[in-house]
Amino acid sequence: MPHLRRLSALALLAATLGGCAVFGSDPAPPPSPPAAAGGGSADEGMEAYTEVVTADAVSDTGMVVVHRVDDQWLFEVPEALLGRDLLFITRIAGVPQGMGGFLPAGVSLEEQVMRFERRGDQLLLRKQSFQQVAADSLPIALSVVQNHLPPVIAAFDIEAEGPDAESPSLVIDVTDFFEGDTPAISGMRAAMRRQYQVRRLDPARSFVSRISSYPENVEVRHTQTFDAGSAPADEDTNTITLEMSQSIVLLPAEPMRPRYEDPRVGYFSINRVNYGLDEQKADDQTFIRRWRLEPSDSAAYFRGELVEPIEPITWYIDPATPDQWRPYVRQGVEDWNVAFEAAGFRNAVVAMDPPSPEEDPEWDPEDTRYSVVRWAASLTRNAQGPSTSDPRSGEIIEADIVWYHNHMRSYRNWLMVQTGAAMPEARSLQIPERVMGEAMRQVIAHEIGHALGLPHNMISSSAYPTDSLRNADFSRRMGVAPSVMDYARQNYIAQPGDGLEAIDFMRKIGPYDLYSVNWGYRLINTPDPEDERPILNGWIKERADDPTYRYLPQAAIANIDPRAQTEDMGDDPVASSRYGIENLKRIVPNLPEWTATAGEDYTDLEELYGEALGQYSRYMGHVVSLVGGAWVDLKTTDQAGPVFDGVPAERQREALAFLAEHAFTAPEWLNDRDILDRIGPMGRFEGLQARQVSVLNSLLSQARLERMAEMQILQPEDAWPLADFLDALRGTLWSELAGTGAIAPYRRALQRAHVDRLATFVTGEGAAGRSEVRPLVRQQLNTLDDEVERALLRIRDRVTRAHLDDLRARIEEALEGGN
Repeated sequence: MPHLRRLSALALLAATLGGCAVFGSDPAPPPSPPAAAGGGSADEGMEAYTEVVTADAVSDTGMVVVHRVDDQWLFEVPEALLGRDLLFITRIAGVPQGMGGFLPAGVSLEEQVMRFERRGDQLLLRKQSFQQVAADSLPIALSVVQNHLPPVIAAFDIEAEGPDAESPSLVIDVTDFFEGDTPAISGMRAAMRRQYQVRRLDPARSFVSRISSYPENVEVRHTQTFDAGSAPADEDTNTITLEMSQSIVLLPAEPMRPRYEDPRVGYFSINRVNYGLDEQKADDQTFIRRWRLEPSDSAAYFRGELVEPIEPITWYIDPATPDQWRPYVRQGVEDWNVAFEAAGFRNAVVAMDPPSPEEDPEWDPEDTRYSVVRWAASLTRNAQGPSTSDPRSGEIIEADIVWYHNHMRSYRNWLMVQTGAAMPEARSLQIPERVMGEAMRQVIAHEIGHALGLPHNMISSSAYPTDSLRNADFSRRMGVAPSVMDYARQNYIAQPGDGLEAIDFMRKIGPYDLYSVNWGYRLINTPDPEDERPILNGWIKERADDPTYRYLPQAAIANIDPRAQTEDMGDDPVASSRYGIENLKRIVPNLPEWTATAGEDYTDLEELYGEALGQYSRYMGHVVSLVGGAWVDLKTTDQAGPVFDGVPAERQREALAFLAEHAFTAPEWLNDRDILDRIGPMGRFEGLQARQVSVLNSLLSQARLERMAEMQILQPEDAWPLADFLDALRGTLWSELAGTGAIAPYRRALQRAHVDRLATFVTGEGAAGRSEVRPLVRQQLNTLDDEVERALLRIRDRVTRAHLDDLRARIEEALEGGN
């Protein structure tokens, strides 16, 4: 039976790392006192081996020998293991109800590297850090150790020395380490202790269930019970019980060859400061996180042939997964094989059913030899794909995917409000199995992508022309984005009559994914990682002008690029959102029919209506991003052109015109009477008004206005001057002042919000600073005051006059209150 990683192969690797945060040659292991003849004690404080490991001990041989003597748990640690890097992975294996949606069974809480070292009659367990390093052959290595002293996590008395003089070992008692409240491996984090008012761990109700030893890992299962003043469930018990899993994994003596990270291609990464480089500074080194894939035939691989890896990346499907969904989970995993073929590997990713208890009674999803796609019985509506990696090299060792059961509810809702106009299968609370299964397949593929080392790529969906997504042939071949790692879920652009089938609305692994896997996983036949960098750079430059292969990290820098939005698709946010609105106008009136279930109330209608309102807000947000936005294209110094380029003024004006039509003119079509008569109108005016105000406040965010002022200085040829934007927005929101009629309720609310928002730049959050924003906003308020004063001479509607009088008072208060 193939495993995720045959860790036994790691033991054959040559050298061990020595010293704190130092890498390079092979230092000698820490000296140990010689064992006494016959396995006796080298110190009077120790007992004879047979007195500690008694005849009735139950033993399990592996990386360490585990002995159970009554309720006592002993580790017999080979001296050869001293100084070796051990990865401790702390997971919660069982959680009580109410502990929070993102804390399912199997989630990793802590990953840390430890080393055993002997100090007299004790074994110390010391935590290691690899964030500051230097080759141990360099003089500065000594300073690195002295200035980054690793903490001692535990100290164990050596109870006895092993009987084999040729393979010496040391026996320690680990019972209290696992049964007690050891902070480094506890399931109760500091924030949780505060939240649940945890008083103490109760030793009478905390115990070790089992410890199993394997060739290169040890698996511990133990229970922790805490007294808590505010337990998440069963509050009357004042008790929180957690089932914990600890995995102790022997890392390779020689770390995997790393690959340097490049921000132009998306990978999770590890970072360290290397004091030993030939630079006039302590320089950073950043390596990508990836699995170790080795070709079964290296010669054929480097000839360019497809070869199978020695060990594939294997995921086991959780036995708790419902039978009807297992094929889709399997497909979502193995869909990545097409990407690895681009990197030269055939059958690199495998999905398997776990062995039966008869086939392997020791199989355990918590065992780090196995990666598992877990099915969490949880009301949380999400999925996740975390992984565990070697902090020295970035090698991914294990990764568990979590699918939360209630995430199907999310996709039921999204399918209806995004595609129901053009996809008949989405017009029901019971989505057909093949459609829901396909959506699940793509979510699993997305999470597997994370587990392979790939982060989100939110700019990917902007590569496809908006109108191409209405073409059935294009959508079937290309999906909705070049990368499954984008948050572009279902095709909301396709219109009724475009001829798309259900599968054509879904995202899928695309050309960017093939490109990124090839970039990160293809082996390069060079002497060392430094020699790879020009080749990797060349691969990026070959594709640099093709938006299909564009990547932008999901960080603050991406927030200013309108192409890097979540839940969007197409290269034109205005056109895409217009299509989305047209579909939403068809969907909303049908929600009462599509959500109806005989004998049920209107709870589902209220939920789906809320989803429709949220979808409307997403469309508005995609367009808002154009105003004051900038295209961000990461480049190196050998690439021509700007990294930051402001969105042209004409595109920004087009965005404001769209918002004037669809946001600032109240979208009263959302106030569908058939819906509101069933779920109640209470708060619906305020709700729709709040969405309009949210769009307005986003347009008038401090950061956006500052960018517009800056772009006017730095790129004046194509910038939209801030003063002109503020004038255009005022003209959009206050057009009624030129007439004599009443101002409608939604517009009155929006005008109040406009004045209140402008006032903050005079008296509140935007009052400080030396930018152009404050004086221009003050000018807007003065101009608006004059316009309102003139309008009061013409308008006779009583409510409107009261509204305008109130606005003048607000403006006066803001101007007088400003510094």
